[in-house]
Amino acid sequence: MSIVWYFDFVSPFAWLQWPRVKELMRTHEVILRPILFAGVLDRVGQKGPAEIPAKREFIYRHVLWRARETGQPLRFPPKHPFNPLASLRLCIAAGSDARATEAIFEWIWGQGQVADSAEALAPVAAQLGIDDAAAAIADPAVKAQLKANFEAAIADAIFGVPTLAIDGRLFWGSDAHDFALAYLRDPAIWDKAEMHRVATLPIGASRL
Repeated sequence: MSIVWYFDFVSPFAWLQWPRVKELMRTHEVILRPILFAGVLDRVGQKGPAEIPAKREFIYRHVLWRARETGQPLRFPPKHPFNPLASLRLCIAAGSDARATEAIFEWIWGQGQVADSAEALAPVAAQLGIDDAAAAIADPAVKAQLKANFEAAIADAIFGVPTLAIDGRLFWGSDAHDFALAYLRDPAIWDKAEMHRVATLPIGASRL
């Protein structure tokens, strides 16, 4: 099976799912694909969860509760949302592997550090063997790869992060991880009659 994990470092839900993705990587090959969530929002024409004030407050409280329930360290960075481009590009420059992804996630959500510039990410870059973070982030090849990741996400019909794409089936959100695991164990669950019925359910009303 082809398994791709689409994520953006700006998402606390991606941080919550990351330990389970690492666990999945012990038994399956998982492609880690950092993408710009804001670009996805623009393409599909919807607001981000942090752009709705009441939703933003609820999500932050919910994320903190979920992290404490599972014993996962979580500390919000000084400002959120923040511009994640530098962190996404650094991840690509470092190979988009588990080590780079872990280091950047830990910096942002484990320690609550600033991650919106090459200067802010310099300690993480050094940890990953990159001496000049600014040059790495500005590399045209790195920028091109991030764009290619975005186009792959759009081709896969990604509408949010984090998302596990398994053979084209989308499992959106950290809370859908168990659903994804169930599909991996038994892909036939996707083809049950009721699953097909709801996928083609007629729309009874729509907003103009």
